[in-house]
Amino acid sequence: MNLKNTAFAYQQSNAVSASAVGQVVALYDRILRDLRQATQAVEAGEVEKRVEAITHAMTIVGELQGVLDFERGGEPAKHLNGFYNVARAMMMQAGVTCSMTTMQELVSMFTRLRAAWAKAEHSVAPTEPTQRLRISSQPQVAYPQAVEPAMETAVESGSWRA
Repeated sequence: MNLKNTAFAYQQSNAVSASAVGQVVALYDRILRDLRQATQAVEAGEVEKRVEAITHAMTIVGELQGVLDFERGGEPAKHLNGFYNVARAMMMQAGVTCSMTTMQELVSMFTRLRAAWAKAEHSVAPTEPTQRLRISSQPQVAYPQAVEPAMETAVESGSWRA
C-alpha cells in the first residue's frame, strides 16, 4: 500500500467515525485540498487537473449548501448559504480566469471557516457521537443541540464522494 492509499484509508476511517461537525471539518479539508491542487495545476499549466479539482470542490460546496436547514439553522444557515454562493462563484471565476489571487483568497476563506468548525467540534463532539452527515438530494437534517447550523452525519452511498 503506497502513501497515498494509506492516507486515503486513514481519512475514510476518520470520516466514518467523526461527529457531524467533524465530518463538516473533513469536507472543508477536502475542499482545501482540491483548491490547492487546482492552484498547483494552474502553475503547471494542467488544464484538466485544474478543472477536475475545482469541479470537485464546487460539488462538495453544493452538497453542503443542499443540507442547510433554514428553519432550524436560522441566521447562521442563511449566512452559510450566502458564503457558499460567493465561494462557488469565486471558484467558477478562478477556474475560468486561472486567477491565483482568487484561489488564494478561497483557500484563506475556507481555512478560516474550517478553523471555526473545528473549534465548534471540540465543544460538541462529546454530546453527539452517533449522528452522521447525510448528504443527498433530499436531506433530512438533524442539528446537534450545541451548534447551529450543524448537519446530520452519515454520507449516503451514491455517486458523490469527498
